[in-house]
Amino acid sequence: MGDDSAFAVSQKSRSLCDVSTLETRLATIAETQRLISELLNTRTSCVSPAAGIAIPDLRAHKDKSILSTGIVGTGNSSHALACYLAAAGCSVRMFTRSQIKADHINSIRHVHSEDRILGRFELSGAYTDAGDFAAKCKNIFVATVATAYRDVAATLAPYLNSSHVIILFSGKFGGAREFQLMLKEKGLTDLPRIVETDSLFACRLVADSRVWIRGIKRWTLFSGVTQTETQNCASIINAYFPGLTPATNLVQRGLTDFGALAHAPIALTNMHSIDRAEEFLFYYGGMTPRTVAVLEQMEAEFRTIAGAYGCDLIPMKDLLDRYYGCDNTDLYRAMTTVPNYRHSLSPKTLNHRFFYEDVACSLVPFEQLARLAGKETPVLSSMISLATCVVGEDFRKTGRTLSSLELGDLSQSEIVRFLNS
Repeated sequence: MGDDSAFAVSQKSRSLCDVSTLETRLATIAETQRLISELLNTRTSCVSPAAGIAIPDLRAHKDKSILSTGIVGTGNSSHALACYLAAAGCSVRMFTRSQIKADHINSIRHVHSEDRILGRFELSGAYTDAGDFAAKCKNIFVATVATAYRDVAATLAPYLNSSHVIILFSGKFGGAREFQLMLKEKGLTDLPRIVETDSLFACRLVADSRVWIRGIKRWTLFSGVTQTETQNCASIINAYFPGLTPATNLVQRGLTDFGALAHAPIALTNMHSIDRAEEFLFYYGGMTPRTVAVLEQMEAEFRTIAGAYGCDLIPMKDLLDRYYGCDNTDLYRAMTTVPNYRHSLSPKTLNHRFFYEDVACSLVPFEQLARLAGKETPVLSSMISLATCVVGEDFRKTGRTLSSLELGDLSQSEIVRFLNS
């Protein structure tokens, strides 16, 4: 009876605690809604206090060319970025090779955004003519999948010059180098500035011209191919995104990518559920402490690579906290307390960007950088091998290799000198 009584007391105490926690959360939600209501009473759009950022007002920027901004792509990230840039005061133009998509955007010329950014945002048009697009946009965001960069560079090459800035949004490792090489291959000598960073939005198109932005990264790194190129792009990047920081070099930026660390291991450890199209919360439901043990070993290997190329890494648990805010006691706790991860669903197929981008464009060159430096990466390498087996594509051959980046003939020290130049 004593045990039963103690259990009953414990359950009652837990229930009271749960009620108190719920009341606190409801009060927070109510206060957030009140603040949003006040903001929307004085303007047509606003950033939710929960976003943790403020969008800069670029209309007062001394370089007026920054207001004429282009976006290549018409997917989830492109629409979220369009809302952000329009909220900052930019005239936003989109480029697509689909005449149907361009006609549709031109017939509507606005995007609605929900959650972290709220409001209706006007667009200045959509283009299928790369020349017209490049003539009107000096700063061009490429918000496509990383595997499309060569095609995008080939399409834009005849119309670009040194007055342009290309910003690769979710470049994975070496996207800036790949884009640069394709422009040169197409005969361009008056090269634009090129910089890569992460896509900053956790978002999804939920209806026609309506995007749900459930999370915005408050911080990450950006990098050009070399340190000089990074410095040359810093003022433009920080005008758009004041919270971003220049990387030590391209390797540090590539390794400071939570998706590169987490996507393949979580997908592979849950591949049976994904292959059966069984929906689950990718981070919340797809994680156990043992899955985290795999991630922690991969993180150690990432850190070894970084050290070999003259840079260091922020711990991934702290990276998530700087991205979105979370409990960074440990990596498992961090991953399962990121607010917008409660909405992140599993992919419905294994033929997914988690392999075609994160493995092919990040893990493959990371493995090669490690081997060049004489470092072992057993867990990272196993992820590449398993992904190759599961997807049926040899990513070590088809991925973004050091050879395809024209770094394959350089030694470790030569790569460091080149990237740091």
